[in-house]
Amino acid sequence: MTPPVPRYLEQVYWWAYVHPKAVHLFEREWLVNAILFNNYGRLRDAALADLGQTVNGRTLQVACVYGNLTPRLQARLASDAQLDVVDILPVQLANLRKKLPADERVTLKQRDATALDSADAHYDQVLLFFLLHEMPEAVRRQTLSEAMRVLKPGGRMVIVDYHRPAKLHPLRPLMRQVFRHLEPYAMDLWGHEVESFLPAGMAPVAIEKKTYFGGLYQKLVLTRQDPP
Repeated sequence: MTPPVPRYLEQVYWWAYVHPKAVHLFEREWLVNAILFNNYGRLRDAALADLGQTVNGRTLQVACVYGNLTPRLQARLASDAQLDVVDILPVQLANLRKKLPADERVTLKQRDATALDSADAHYDQVLLFFLLHEMPEAVRRQTLSEAMRVLKPGGRMVIVDYHRPAKLHPLRPLMRQVFRHLEPYAMDLWGHEVESFLPAGMAPVAIEKKTYFGGLYQKLVLTRQDPP
């Protein structure tokens, strides 16, 4: 059964992800880079570095991404590796399919991030790239719960997203207005650490955090705890 598109996504992000004209507009490398103040390549490469120069095992990418993140990830896959990309929007999956060379190691699936159909401990690593700030808190919590559930003990979850910038950051007032009018859930990541949205009992055994561009962006690597 095809999962329905969440109501919040259609209402809040129709202009960025849902409408075909939005995909046509935003699938431009220079525009994605401009939106991130020339930090797209830096953040993309930081995420890929944590997945490995050669990516082994099973990798899950939750949600499609504009730009060349996924093609770069595909190029790093070991010969026996597997990459699954899930997204709730068919238009996003179709757009990503056009960017990827045919490859039996890569599978694109229409799935809801809050209800993955993968077995427990199925993946060696999970990637969430600028996804969590677009979700209402309840959806964010359930997405993180599912991502942690499908991650193997000792596996790593790589998260790149917004972060509260330094008090005197020159872009702080601008980003407040952007979030207020276009990204209504993003301020949650200014007021709370990402790990605070993890469900009880799923605290990672290790958290590596690094911020970028005066604190406006963050990269987290969460390592799932081995069972006792």
